[in-house]
Amino acid sequence: MIKVCGIRLGVSSLVPLLLVSALAVLPDRACAGPPFETDDPEPVELGHWEVYTFAAGAVGNHDATGLGPSLEVNYGAAPNLQLHVIATTAYDAPSGSPAAFGIGDTELGMKYRLISPGEHDWYPEVGVFPLIELPSGKAGRNLGAGQVQVFLPLWLQKNLGKWTTYGGGGYWLNPGPGNRDYWFTGWLVQRQITAKLALGGELFHQTASMVGRGGSTGFNFGGQYDVSDHHHLLFSAGHGGLSYAVDGAAVSHPGTYYLAYQWTF
Repeated sequence: MIKVCGIRLGVSSLVPLLLVSALAVLPDRACAGPPFETDDPEPVELGHWEVYTFAAGAVGNHDATGLGPSLEVNYGAAPNLQLHVIATTAYDAPSGSPAAFGIGDTELGMKYRLISPGEHDWYPEVGVFPLIELPSGKAGRNLGAGQVQVFLPLWLQKNLGKWTTYGGGGYWLNPGPGNRDYWFTGWLVQRQITAKLALGGELFHQTASMVGRGGSTGFNFGGQYDVSDHHHLLFSAGHGGLSYAVDGAAVSHPGTYYLAYQWTF
């Protein structure tokens, strides 16, 4: 299995534990958002929207897999409460086998900020962001997980001038033959470089998600360029943490990518 932007895909000959990311930082205010695997506790403001069109995936050993074109929508439904949905198309292009393209799995979520400190308080923001993955993609074509999956995380964040750091983790309920429930944890540091550009990086780890395989550690670097107050370009690249052999085909430390246009209003 791979996971791109929280959506899990079954892949026959490309099976890295990948985590792709991007930064979503508004001018003069450090805040992050999906699709960073290391998330933050800060919801979209009440009555406001974030809309992303994005493509994301991984490449290694002449194989490629991922999502796109896909759509993510976040809405500030109540004070400290964000509603979240990702609808995807998915692709899988294993070496030596026919490529597949179609509808991918769907992600639903609800972010709630539990603790919201003032500007001069020493303690961090704290929030939860439970996610549910619905198997709308065809697992038989390696375009979906084939099972309902649930992620139960806790996230923390602290803003320090132009610097922001956040992270945490949680537990994935990962049913299905050969699968295991597992833990994910990650931490990210980012900086507002100019009024329009933010850059940062994350380090993450997850325990084994399949029987007979170990855990994974990896990293991502990325950023956001604010074209205007409402239009943003997001990007990232990184490496997965392990190599796996599936049907004799190995994928070692796959390269990952994420590109998106974001509209905020």
